[in-house]
Formats: sequence, structure tokens, C-alpha cells
Amino acid sequence: MNTVSPYGSWKSPISSDLIVSGTVGLGQIAIDGDDIYWVEGRPSEAGRSVLVRRTPDGTISDVTPHPYNVRTRVHEYGGASFAVAGGVVYFSHFADQRIYSQALDSQPEPLTPAANSRYADVIVDKQRNRLICVREHYAGEGEPVNTIVSINLDNGEDIQILTQGNDFYASPRLSPDGSLLSWISWNHPNMPWDGTELWVAEINADGSLGEKYLVAGGVEESIFQPEWSPDGVLYFVSDKSNWWNFYRSVNPRLPREQQEVEPLCEMAAEFGLPQWVFGMSTYAVVSESKIICTYTQQGKWHLASLDLTTKHLTTIETPYTDISSLKAQGEIVVFLASSPTESTAIVQLNLATNQLEILRKSSDLSIKSGYLSVPEPIEFPTENNLTAFGFFYPPKNQDFAAPAGEKPPLVVKSHGGPTAATSSSMNLKIQYWTSRGFAVLDVNYGGSTGYGREYRKRLQDSWGIVDVDDCANGAKYLAQKGLVDGERMAIAGGSAGGYTTLCALTFRDVFKAGASYYGVSDLEALATDTHKFEARYLDGLIGPYPERKDLYVARSPIHSAERLSCPVIFFQGLEDKVVPPNQAEMMVEILKAKNLPVAYVAYEGEQHGFRRAENIKRTLDGEFYFYSRVFKFELAEPVEEVQIYNL
Repeated sequence: MNTVSPYGSWKSPISSDLIVSGTVGLGQIAIDGDDIYWVEGRPSEAGRSVLVRRTPDGTISDVTPHPYNVRTRVHEYGGASFAVAGGVVYFSHFADQRIYSQALDSQPEPLTPAANSRYADVIVDKQRNRLICVREHYAGEGEPVNTIVSINLDNGEDIQILTQGNDFYASPRLSPDGSLLSWISWNHPNMPWDGTELWVAEINADGSLGEKYLVAGGVEESIFQPEWSPDGVLYFVSDKSNWWNFYRSVNPRLPREQQEVEPLCEMAAEFGLPQWVFGMSTYAVVSESKIICTYTQQGKWHLASLDLTTKHLTTIETPYTDISSLKAQGEIVVFLASSPTESTAIVQLNLATNQLEILRKSSDLSIKSGYLSVPEPIEFPTENNLTAFGFFYPPKNQDFAAPAGEKPPLVVKSHGGPTAATSSSMNLKIQYWTSRGFAVLDVNYGGSTGYGREYRKRLQDSWGIVDVDDCANGAKYLAQKGLVDGERMAIAGGSAGGYTTLCALTFRDVFKAGASYYGVSDLEALATDTHKFEARYLDGLIGPYPERKDLYVARSPIHSAERLSCPVIFFQGLEDKVVPPNQAEMMVEILKAKNLPVAYVAYEGEQHGFRRAENIKRTLDGEFYFYSRVFKFELAEPVEEVQIYNL
């Protein structure tokens, strides 16, 4: 017999302590011989990222000792922070951003000099005894300079620039015979999902690059993940058909007008991703005739095999709905995977036997299905007779039922980016809410990826409008359906999602409370005080600055705070370089002066996103406590209180 208790007051086994104690982040995967490597982010070790190795006998051990932190700050978001070849790893150490080399069972040794440089996307050029990677160099005033460089493995001071002149570079890749180097580049104001170029150059006898050839791409075409096949064919993903689909260049040594760029698998699906971080991988060339890949349709990811001769795509059945970071060697494919009821894991597929094996789970927690809310993909009408998408999580707790006639409070989740996407993979932070009696709507608003370039372009010149309308319309849709309480709807988001949250609370009258995680409140401040990667991002989302200063002012919640009339809680890292703390602090002071309920929780040592276990716990419980006071429901168990002004 279920206990009858109001929504929000349900006692849940999915506690904040459980979430932070039993969970690690799983990242970048690499295969070296028979060994598999990956990065683990550990909240229990103050967010340290550790390089881990798995041997064929199943033994898993740490490679990098304390206090080494395998994380690069190129573009601030990093990614692709290590490479491995012949049992030697090369990684970027977060504290000083130098590259270190480490042979197995040895201590790390610094390779690059202690200079104002950061490195990412490292590959090993065995033929020439060097590394090739992207370097971001800070020479003084102004933006850092990005280049592709080589680093001599015998003398890390010997660093040569291979190509320069563009604002950004990514994905340097060597052809199998080592004679060609391919890479992606792009320039302000483009982001890599707007337009990039794929280049190839011959490598001279002295290791420098010869003549460069443009293979594909442009200011209105996004190229993703170039890879070479064993027979020297260059594969890549392009969105020139509206969808990120596969292409290949059989003769990349020729000028573009003589190129034979051939589409391989034309379908209304995305085989690519927005390159927020380095090293993203949705496919691997396993032979001259086969690619193993993952693609998404309607928010669900699928694993598949692409025959490079017949161009036929065959789906490989798995229990997963979110698949990424795919790597392969021989008959072994390794990837990150999750589903609505299974947290992220590193999974190995044996192509010879079709057997799946879980190598490492992000969480060993075992939670009964009676406490897990399975998301329902929904489509709902939004402005201009268009449709937007999201995942709806109804409340779920096998021990409780709500009083007759009561409808659940709702939290709308607005993802970051804004050019990113949410997925249906198990998220214990969402289950924290649903198991306590909240409904959750996770929105893929216009501008999100996974639905084609045209859907992604809905946000062009319209950030703070389209995303806000879609979040508000998703909430209203659920209220009209009778699935949630229209008088107890909140919105929460981090970074760009925090901006959407603050805009929704300021410029719309749908939500009764909100939570901003390091959210943008002043677009002008963001445009003039942010890092190079995103320095011109707002040109496409809002308009050029300062030419369209009027739009920046009009769409900044801080300039219209007098319109905000509901409680808000702010969470902020004090070392955040992407969205500096003053963005939150200015809003807090304005709300205090307006006599509105407001809370501010700031964390020393945290940057853009929280990595420390104690802060992740404090944030989850703090937001829940805030809503309990605003929506006036009793907590089943006490949590650490936050100071709420004006309540």
C-alpha cells in the first residue's frame, strides 16, 4: 500500500549523498594495442580527472598518480587531453597546462616548457618521433594564438608551427603512411557547427607542411571528425545537406576543383555533433570496407555498421539510447553508452561475436525500477506554427502516491550551449526530483542539435526568444494536458541554460520560481568579457556587437530586472572565466532591492560547472530546499538549508 503524501514530500532513496559518492564521470577513450584507456572525473577527489587503463585480463588501474589532473583548458572547455602509443601516454596536466609523458609504471615527466601555452587533440607521429597537436598560446594582450604544432619527443622545447593563420584548429590526423596531415579550421565569427574547412597537406622531408589543399567545408558548411581509412581515403561528416552525413575524398591530394567528394549515406539523421570539446567521435573506420558509427534521430542514438562498398547502413541492436566517444581497433569497438534506466558506461562490442561487455560503469548504484522515471519523448507546438521537442519525466516512487486531485510541480530543464542537446540517458540528478514527486521536462528547444542544421539555425539572431518560447510552451503544453500543476512550475538551467532561465523568468509570466546555475544575465558583459572560443558566438545568436548594442540591452535580464517578479536561486563558481561571478551577483542585488525571495550560493575553487562532490550535493539539496519554501511543501527528510533573503 502506497503512502499518500503531497508531491515534493516523498522520501527517496536517491539522495544527493548517493549521487556524489557513487558516481564518476567517464570521458575520452583510446585503444593502444590490447589495452583500453579512458579518463575518469572523480567528484570525490575534488573533481580530479584521472587516466585509467584496462588490460585484456580485465584489470583496471590508474595510470596518472595524484595530484596529476588530465585536463586541458584549450577553448576553456578542453577535451582530447591525452594520447597513447606503445604504452607511453602523453597528457595535459590541468595545473600548469604542460604536456607530460609517462611510460607504464613510471612517474610523469614534463615534456613541454613552462610557458603560456595550452595543448589539445594530441596525436603521435611515430615516423618522426614527435607529437602533433593544437596549441593555444598566450603571448600577452589580446586573444591567444591558435596553431597546429609539432613537439619533438626527445626535446620538448623544440616546438614547430605546422600551420597558422586561422582563428581555430582541431582534429589533426595523419594518413596511414604518414605522408599527409588533415585538419579542420575555422574563423570568427563562426563556431565549428556554423562553418569549418577541411584541409590536407603533404608532409615534407623535414616534417614541415607542403602545399595545402581545401577538401570540403566553408562558412555555411560544418565539417566534423575527419578520419583516414587504411587505404588512404579521407572520411568526414558534413551538414551541407541539412543533416550531418558521411562523405569521403578518394583523392585528397588534389585541389578542391578536382576533388571527388562522394556522399555515402544520405538520410535524415545526424552522424555529427557540435564540437564544444576536442576529440568528439561518432564513428571509427574499422577497415577499408567498413565504418562502425552512431547516429541520432528524434533524440535517440543508434549504433550501426556502414558498408563502404555498397553504402548500406545496418543498425546494430543495443539496449542503449545514447552512444558517443566511439573508438575501434580490429574487431573491437569501444564506446560510451547509456539508456533511460542505465547510467553511462564504457561498453565493448566484439564485431566477430556481436557480444556486448560493460568495462566500467559511471555508477555502481543499483536503484530499483520503481524509483526510476522513464522519459517520454514529446513534441509540442510552439511559436510560428513550429514544433519543438523534449523529454517528459513524470513523478515516480513505488512507495508513494499523491492525494487525489493534486498535480505535481514541474521543473523545466534548459540545457546549456545553447547549441547542444539533452538526451534520454539516465540522469540521477533528474531522478532525484522525480522520485520526490516532481515532474521534469528536459527541453531540446529550437537551436538544439540532433534535428538538422535548419532546426539548429532557429536560434540565429533569436537567442533569448526562441529558446525561451519553447521552454515556456513546453511547460504550458503539459499544464494544459493536466499533467502538471500550472501554478507550481519552475525553470532551471546552467550557463546558456541559465540565461534561458533568467529570460523566461524576466520576460515571460509562466514560471513561479527558477534556479540559475552560472547563468548569463548581462549579454554585453558576456560579449566583452569571455574567452576566445566564444568571443564572437553572440554575433550569430544576437547580432554583431557593438553595432547591435540595442539588442544586447533589450535581451539582458539584468536591464529588465524590474519585470522579474518571482523567487530565484543562483549557484556560481567564483573562478568561472566563461560567465564571471559578477553576472549572478548583480542580479542578486537587484532582487534583494526589489524585496523578492532570492538566494545566492557561491563556491570557492569552482569554475564553469561544479566538480567537487560537496558542492554538487549542496547544489542539488539547495535547489530542492528553495522550492520547498517557495511552493510550500514539507520535506520528507531535512537537507542543508540555504539563506533565502526576503522570504
